[in-house]
Amino acid sequence: FDHDNVKMVTVFFGANDASDLELNPRHHVPLERYKSNMKEIASLARGNFGEDVNIIFIAPPPVCHDARLKFQKDKYKDKATGKLERTLELSGQYAKALTEVAKELELPCLDVWTKMQDSSSSTKPWQEYLSDGLHLSAAGNKFVGEALIDLIDDLLPELAVTPCTYTGNINSSSRSSISMRRIAPWHDEIDHSNPEKSFRNLSLE
Repeated sequence: FDHDNVKMVTVFFGANDASDLELNPRHHVPLERYKSNMKEIASLARGNFGEDVNIIFIAPPPVCHDARLKFQKDKYKDKATGKLERTLELSGQYAKALTEVAKELELPCLDVWTKMQDSSSSTKPWQEYLSDGLHLSAAGNKFVGEALIDLIDDLLPELAVTPCTYTGNINSSSRSSISMRRIAPWHDEIDHSNPEKSFRNLSLE
């Protein structure tokens, strides 16, 4: 694809890297290496998409111990160890490390670990944002998506998308954006009887 037109890159890793060294050495990444890896990823993004590309780091979410132990018991039955290879404390250490890297590189960071546990930012208990205590549920994905949109609106308004006035949707021709160039017609612009014509006649914004 056309690398020159990439406006923004998000970097989002879950809690695998924050696995306990003894209980899960296969996934464990030492904290300092994790930090250097994040710096390298930012460097690769700039190398591939240009120095002016906007990069947003997204910190790992929290880990719910009770849900992880239940998942373990349901999956492994009598072979469940009852030990947590990923914990709230460990994921918090890696979230904090990422915010430090973002600050050093002067990049925005969506601290999901902190924001999800902040009752003022949430409409439900944060545990419900995780499907098995580790991975995001449907509600969790919605929470992160909305938080990311808010961050873009606040810090990168030139990349913000204004929803349709009537429907509130951002996936139709009635939405607007200052600098986002589209590469195909919106679904409501496609003539179902002759879809090829809609692509041929496309006027790029």
